[in-house]
Amino acid sequence: MTERSPIGGIHSVRAALRFGAQGVDALWIERGRRDRRLETLIELARAAGVRLRQVERDALEREAPGVNHQGVIAWVRVPAARPESELFALLDRLATLPFLLFLDEVQDPHNLGACLRTAEAAGVQAVIAPKDRAVGLTPVVCRVASGAATSLPYIQVTNLVRVMKQLKERGIWLVGAVPDSSQEIYDLDLTGPLGIVLGNEGKGLRRLTRECCDYLARIPMLGQMESLNISVAAGICLYEALRQRRLKPGYPARKSIDE
Repeated sequence: MTERSPIGGIHSVRAALRFGAQGVDALWIERGRRDRRLETLIELARAAGVRLRQVERDALEREAPGVNHQGVIAWVRVPAARPESELFALLDRLATLPFLLFLDEVQDPHNLGACLRTAEAAGVQAVIAPKDRAVGLTPVVCRVASGAATSLPYIQVTNLVRVMKQLKERGIWLVGAVPDSSQEIYDLDLTGPLGIVLGNEGKGLRRLTRECCDYLARIPMLGQMESLNISVAAGICLYEALRQRRLKPGYPARKSIDE
């Protein structure tokens, strides 16, 4: 039986319905609550064929404890990670330059969920991670990702370095984020075929992963802290790349894949 995870809150549920409705199993609405934003969610759910159910407030709080559900939760099916073969099929269909995120042994589900949400928002086409010593798609990941776990391909591979080398042969440049680089992420040209590579929460990039990168760059740290949360680092790197790419004529507002 497919595992389900509740996502609560108007913005998170709207994102799930707009960008990953195929993975939404049901929508629970607080009985008697009147809110135009909830009506909009109901319309989106009906258009997508998602089942609707009115429930009491305590049912929402029981199923999504500690979540600011705002009168609504969406039950999202936990998707399976996609196989390595889908990455290359996706790249063959791209109508824009590749824009990828690599996560090397990220183990915290909250961090992965936040990275997926940020990557989807920035227009990343796929997130690639190793199968071993890395968190997969879990209910917690899906809840934090707010729909991005369904709409954005999360691809787990047996050998991350081997896949990185294969992508380099396709002309994709790999930029690893490390704290000891002499150059900042803002010094690099991030407008071409690109993969941003981030490491484990505690150890950073593994040696072989680091050596496989074409460039290494750091995020400037002016305070006392030595490092940033990986999802924050992902946001900084991806949005610097997005900022540069949007300066190029013809860059789309959202990613585009030829079906």
